[in-house]
Amino acid sequence: MSLIAAIILAIIEGITEFLPISSTGHLIIANAMMGIKGDFAKLYIIVIQLGAISAVVALYWRRFFSLGNFKQTFDFYMKLFVAFIPAVVFGLLLSSLIEKLLGDVLVVAIAMLAGGIVLIFVDRIFKETEESPDQEITYWMALKIGLFQVLALVPGVSRSAATIIGGLTQKLNRKQAAEFSFFLAVPTMLAATAKDVYDYSKDHSFSEGKMSYLAAGCAVAFIVAMIAIKAFIGFLTKHGFNLFGWYRVVVGAIILILLSMGISLSMVK
Repeated sequence: MSLIAAIILAIIEGITEFLPISSTGHLIIANAMMGIKGDFAKLYIIVIQLGAISAVVALYWRRFFSLGNFKQTFDFYMKLFVAFIPAVVFGLLLSSLIEKLLGDVLVVAIAMLAGGIVLIFVDRIFKETEESPDQEITYWMALKIGLFQVLALVPGVSRSAATIIGGLTQKLNRKQAAEFSFFLAVPTMLAATAKDVYDYSKDHSFSEGKMSYLAAGCAVAFIVAMIAIKAFIGFLTKHGFNLFGWYRVVVGAIILILLSMGISLSMVK
């Protein structure tokens, strides 16, 4: 992997992490198209997501570090923890399957297409929540949103889309559902990064070059994500999911066509 390729992947991550179009799916496709393969490539697309989600902490730092109200802050973290539990449980149970799926572009294409069809109809299904005021998220609501996050263990599903839709099912408005999805990304990606770094370190060493790539990737993803989050919240509140749905359908269809033509897209060694 060249430094230019690493930066391109980081830009893609920063743009797509919080959009309902699957950042992992886009990174897998980008890796395949650039011919980037191997274990470090798989680790890289996980670790740079940590850079992107750090942008959430920077933009919403008052929510994460509200020292003036201990009870409110404690309640905030506990709800994130409750929502985070389902992904941990299913992630551990299905870890070998997830590892196999991570390099399968066909799975990504199908998930992109199916998820796009769902997003096209989401605005109609949850139309009544558009003008709803913000409400208190209960622990039960947080758990149910966390169950939706489990769907994102399949590459191409989109963690953002799954958790935002989960929030909409709990009668949250678009903005509140999106922000809770952003907050939930923090513990989820911290855990995913820690696990992947640990697993990788058991069989590989971290050279200075690899560490430099990871640091540069996280920094670029952080900066791009800062811009993307602000733009997405404004767009979603005004326009909804329809455009993202059609985008996913088109991308998924193109990848399926390429695969049917015998064009190989793989991240396998």
